[in-house]
Amino acid sequence: MNKSVYPKIEKTISALNIETISDDRKSVLQPLINYIQEKVVAKKEVRINFICTHNSRRSHLSQIWAQTIANYLGLKNVVTYSGGTEATAMFPKVAETLSNTGFKILTISEGVNPVYAIKFDDNSHPIIGFSKKYDNEFNPSSEFAAILTCSSADVGCPFIAGAEKRIPITYEDPKLFDGTIQQAEKYQERSLQIATEMLYIFSEIKK
Repeated sequence: MNKSVYPKIEKTISALNIETISDDRKSVLQPLINYIQEKVVAKKEVRINFICTHNSRRSHLSQIWAQTIANYLGLKNVVTYSGGTEATAMFPKVAETLSNTGFKILTISEGVNPVYAIKFDDNSHPIIGFSKKYDNEFNPSSEFAAILTCSSADVGCPFIAGAEKRIPITYEDPKLFDGTIQQAEKYQERSLQIATEMLYIFSEIKK
């Protein structure tokens, strides 16, 4: 394992319990495990693009946790991306939730669609977080798995050019709790659910 992640992140990952994932949910996650395993066996780069409608919440959390946990478990050649069916902005509560978990968030540029550098350790490339369409030039154009993190993106993207696999792994939108006293709790809950599932996915991979 690569224990170079920041101590607070390491503590969070160590506390995750993959036993809480139901068998039904594991069957939803299995196609992504299969895709990653095939790439690892073939010694090819694993490219995963997490797609939601606005690329503002769930797709970012999925991208960031997948990249962090792949690195944490010492899986090389995994590169994660995110995109939307349209571009909006990464919702500030996402950055705040990750910051509270131990990530270092640097604002590269401000404006209507801020750009963030998100670091899980001091030496790895930061994850660049900003809202973009799934086919933005920042993302891969071929040989990647498209992971649909919301049902509307799954319906709204009948065809994703360049994707080798299209896998729906949907999450409830924490946006439902924006402006309520439960907002912080629900964003943290969704973040930890995604982290737990990414830990399960990458723990299943045989190097």
